[in-house]
Amino acid sequence: MTAPDTDVVVVGAGPTGLMLAGDLRAGGARVTVLERLERPTTESRASVLHARTMELLAERGLLERFGPLPEAGPGHFGGIPLDLSEAGNSPYAGQWKAPQTHVEAVLAAWARELGVEVRRGLTVTGLAQRADRVRVVAVAPDGRRLRLDAAYVIGCDGEDSTVRRLGNFAFPGVDSGKELLRADLAGIELRERRFERHPRGVANARRGPDGVTRIMVHAFDRTPGPSGTPAFADVCAVWAHVTGEDISAARPVWLNAFGNARRQADRYRDGRVFLAGDAAHVQLPVGGQALNLGLQDAMDLGPKLAARLAGRAGDEVLDSYGLVRRAVGARVLTNIEAQAQLLFGGPEVDPLREVFRELLELPAARRHLGAMVGGLDGGRPARAGAGGPAVSVAPAPLRQDITHRRITMGKLSGKTALVSGSSRGIGRATALRLARDGALVAVHCSSNRAAAEETVAAVEKDGGRAFSVVAELGVPGDVHELFLALERELKERTGTTTLDILVNNAGVMGGVDPEELTPEQFDRLWAVNAKAPYFLVQRALAHLPDGGRIINISSGLTRVANPQEIAYAMTKGAVDQLTLHFAKHLGPRGITVNSVGPGITDNGSAVFSDPEAVAAMAGYSVFNRVGEARDIADVVAFLASDDSRWITGSYLDASGGTLLGG
Repeated sequence: MTAPDTDVVVVGAGPTGLMLAGDLRAGGARVTVLERLERPTTESRASVLHARTMELLAERGLLERFGPLPEAGPGHFGGIPLDLSEAGNSPYAGQWKAPQTHVEAVLAAWARELGVEVRRGLTVTGLAQRADRVRVVAVAPDGRRLRLDAAYVIGCDGEDSTVRRLGNFAFPGVDSGKELLRADLAGIELRERRFERHPRGVANARRGPDGVTRIMVHAFDRTPGPSGTPAFADVCAVWAHVTGEDISAARPVWLNAFGNARRQADRYRDGRVFLAGDAAHVQLPVGGQALNLGLQDAMDLGPKLAARLAGRAGDEVLDSYGLVRRAVGARVLTNIEAQAQLLFGGPEVDPLREVFRELLELPAARRHLGAMVGGLDGGRPARAGAGGPAVSVAPAPLRQDITHRRITMGKLSGKTALVSGSSRGIGRATALRLARDGALVAVHCSSNRAAAEETVAAVEKDGGRAFSVVAELGVPGDVHELFLALERELKERTGTTTLDILVNNAGVMGGVDPEELTPEQFDRLWAVNAKAPYFLVQRALAHLPDGGRIINISSGLTRVANPQEIAYAMTKGAVDQLTLHFAKHLGPRGITVNSVGPGITDNGSAVFSDPEAVAAMAGYSVFNRVGEARDIADVVAFLASDDSRWITGSYLDASGGTLLGG
């Protein structure tokens, strides 16, 4: 049987298609891009890049190719000012001016350098899947037909996607009920305004550095007209209707109309055919999210598919693309629809807008919405190729002067994990290690969300995926609150609430002489260290699949005496009993339950900054050092992996030989 003509056919040479083609070629795949237009468009429908996109471009070494990108202003949410620079832990927090024409030109040059073949003036008319390939038929303007066989085909051909139609993808959603007219105008001076509300509609005007003014206008009483380019006279009429201003003397450079249609493909993959960008989802282009969403689709799929073609990943990694990106897309479409209602609703939404204005005076609310718009919330995928079950991609350089970073493909790819008390110490190190091995990690803290977000940022900086959940343990309703947040976040990111790994790490110590311990202190120790783990396990059982993992952090103090921690050691002894009995109970389901007993471990507290104290503590270990959080995290990672499948009901001494005696 002959080999396909190419590994991948990408249909569409817009930003999404070119980004995908470049990533695929960088991973060693042969790529052919088919584009209907004979030359690149001169229209800049999109004009901004957001923080997460900037991060991913920087990771590929592409950002410098764009040259200095000016800041694009503070941003908004539904027309209400929102400073995106407050969004989160990113050197690129904010939004950056990058017209779509510039983005396409940069990505096209990069793709050409890598050896991507871009063939213009070809309209795809046929698509047929076979067991080992896809056949694509395209027609040139002169009627000549091109037939290409490829291992895979990706539709990046916009909201009217031919690939989506020929591939029989369902595209459920709602049609436009509101319309936004946009125009780039030359030869006119207009007062700048930002989503200015008038009795009859909303108007926006902003002058670019080239002297061209982009206007946007929505009339409350206007129903969407036919799709396509509106007449300049219609734009003038609507602008006059809303603002009372005459703009007919301007010279139109570009005209377009957009509606608030909201549709999303029922799946992003069907066998050897994929969808990305606007081919997979259609949304109102408000807030600049559409371009960024498409680019991030591409940066998730490209390295995964390249890894699959090179034999570095199994077929399941391709399913992870749709699983993750469809959930992200649904979240973006939801926030865009909320913005559409706030922005284009008439006087009836004024009370809602007033409430939003009040909410956006709260720093936490600004950060939350800003992170969501900028892709910096917990829903953002890990670095290139690691969204979903994280893939490890180490593409072979095409030339010696092209280098790519390596992302390890871990043993926990496709798994989800909850680590309680993971904003610092052993919990933080465990979250980092599990994420490094490929798991999507829920970082739990009792109250300090900022610390939890620091752990999330550290995970993502290291190439992993994580999100934070906050719930105080040891109080009524603690487990219920934690799992409500966990289930919601897992559903958004994975489409299910499956939890593969539970690490009961959260705990408090006593540090009180036996004679001084109060009943209240004892109850607190018991509630956090013993009661909470029990009911966390109980609640998790409905989400743990067969073969799941439960790891309980115990203590070496259940084996050696320290009178100041009698009550603490009692609670950890209870944890060991929880481990023993649940291991027998869950054995028929293949779920393992084990305890890990740390010894003296540097958790960042002040005592570990005292060299004399550290030297004294080191003497308890046969290795003559104190433990590090990562020492314990590595043991937990082993128990979380399939390597530990034959171990359950065990107490693993992770004290560095402290329990071996003098």
